[in-house]
Parts: sequence; C-alpha cells; structure tokens
Amino acid sequence: MPFQPIKFYQAGSFVAGNRLLDPEQRSVQSDADRSNTLTSGHRACQGCGEALGARYALDAAMRATKNRLIAANATGCLEVFFTPYPESSWQLPWMHSLFGNAPAVATGIAAALRVKGRHDIRVVGQAGDGGTVDIGLGCLSGMFERNDDVLFTCYDNEAYMNTGVQRSGATPPAARTATTEAVGPEPGNRFGQGKNVPMIAMAHEIPYVATATVADLRDIEYKVERAMSFHGARYLHILVTCPLGWGCDSADTIRVARLATQSGLFPVFEAEQGEITAVTKIRQRVPVEEYLRLQKRYAHLFGRSARPDIVARLQAQADRNIARFDLLENQPVGVS
Repeated sequence: MPFQPIKFYQAGSFVAGNRLLDPEQRSVQSDADRSNTLTSGHRACQGCGEALGARYALDAAMRATKNRLIAANATGCLEVFFTPYPESSWQLPWMHSLFGNAPAVATGIAAALRVKGRHDIRVVGQAGDGGTVDIGLGCLSGMFERNDDVLFTCYDNEAYMNTGVQRSGATPPAARTATTEAVGPEPGNRFGQGKNVPMIAMAHEIPYVATATVADLRDIEYKVERAMSFHGARYLHILVTCPLGWGCDSADTIRVARLATQSGLFPVFEAEQGEITAVTKIRQRVPVEEYLRLQKRYAHLFGRSARPDIVARLQAQADRNIARFDLLENQPVGVS
C-alpha cells in the first residue's frame, strides 16, 4: 500500500496531518504520484511564496485534469526563475507570453483546442500582480467578457519584484517600494490608488472567483480543483509573500501571509456568478500592527518617526474588510 494508515497529530496547531484523512481527501503534495509540475533546479529566492503557491496550484490543476493541462505564463518572477535559458523546471506543456498578454495567449490556446475538438485538455493562464493588475488588465477583462474557458491565476506579491520592487496596482497603502519612497507627509504608497481585481472579476459575473494565500495550501488546492469543475472564465487571486520585496524573514513566509488574513487586510472568499458564496472566517483576530512590524517595507511607520495615524488608517481598512465580508467567526461584526 502507498501509505501508512497511522493517525498523526500536530499539538498546538489548527491543522492535522494527512494520515487522519481518507486517501481521496489528502493533499496533492502527499501523493507519491503527484505531477511535480515545478521540479527542482529553479532559482527562486529562499522563502519565495510565489514558488510555493504555484507548485500547489498547478499540481492541483494537474490532478483535476488528469495531467491534461497547458499553461500560459506571463513575463515576471515566475517565468524568470523557473526558465533560465536554456533550462526549465516546468514539467507540463508551458508557453511564455509577454508581460501583459497572458490572458489573451491562454484564450488563444483554449480556442485552438476547441477548434481541434480537444475538450479533454484544459488551460490555465498565470501572472504576477504586475502582469495581472496593471499591464494585463485589459486582456484579462476581455477574457472575462468573452467567458473564455480559462482559469487565470494571479500570484500577488504586491509589487514588480522581478524588475526591482517597483509599485504595482496591487501595492498596498503606505508600503515602501523603489518608486514609493518612505518620505513626505504620506510616506510609502499613497492611499486611494490601485485596483481590487477579485472584485473587478466578480463585476464581470464570471462563473468562479476566489482568493487564497500561501498560509493555507490546502485551501489553494481545494479552490483550484473547484475552479476546474467549472467551464468558462475563472479567476484565482493568491497572496504570495515576497521576503526580498517585503523585507521579512524567509522563515516567516507562511506566518506573514497568515497575519494578512487574520488581521483582515486580505479577505479570503469564493464567489460564483458575481455573488459571494463562502468566506474564510478569522479564528484569531490580530491588529494590523502585528502584520506590519514583520516587514521592512513598513518600518517607516514605527520607531523614532512613528506614524500611528497611518497605522490607524490601515486598521480602519482591515475593519472595513471584516465588516464587508463578515469575517469574524465567533463575534458580531465590528467587535474586536
């Protein structure tokens, strides 16, 4: 037998080992026959959340499609560190697109498969936040409008990390980047800028939209497999920690992503046809300061020239998310 039917517990944790579960409920990564879509030899930074998220997402997609999958990948970290010419760590049919046209390329692949009558092969498109939220937004909106049969995944590390940590449309307020310096009366990225692409996707009323983080890898697997049960346009937005750009310890990749959700700054939910169908409740709410202090991109908000007023504005943003998505598990909305 390929596994040992032994119960395994992790004390002091919210999770339990795979051996508590029936084989069909176990993580894709626990299966010796997993596809290993992203194999060894890549050049991702230590603690890279994007590499982790992509591996779980694509292996789940491969299982859901019985390994009949083609990926279109925008320029960005995910393309650069997995395919240093002439090498590649990808183990699936994979096509590199330009920075901004991955949704269009994925659409073209899906159209070609449809013309050939190959309905057994599915398509995923993927990009970072720069290629999704900024440069690729027009192509992505077109994909949603046409309801093309593609799952598009954004691995959101909240800046253009591949080209030097410049601000993107997904960079949060007050975050320091190479183009949003920590100077002036409103240091870091200014409030009121950027785009909420999961909500934009919902406004197109496509079959499926979801958010996730690398703090809950089983949730990523579930949502990818759920997305693959639909046909038409689908969108998955995964928050992926970037130790280099965020200035956090590489050992804190999962911790930081978890604090983003537990503070309310990054709501995790599912939606179908423009309506929210499920949210991940906050089980242990934390103040946003606990999340911010782990990252050097927010260091200017603390210390000698502290900005408690800006921290309070970020807390208000988290509070609004909590109320908007009804994120508290055991408390009335608005109670800390």
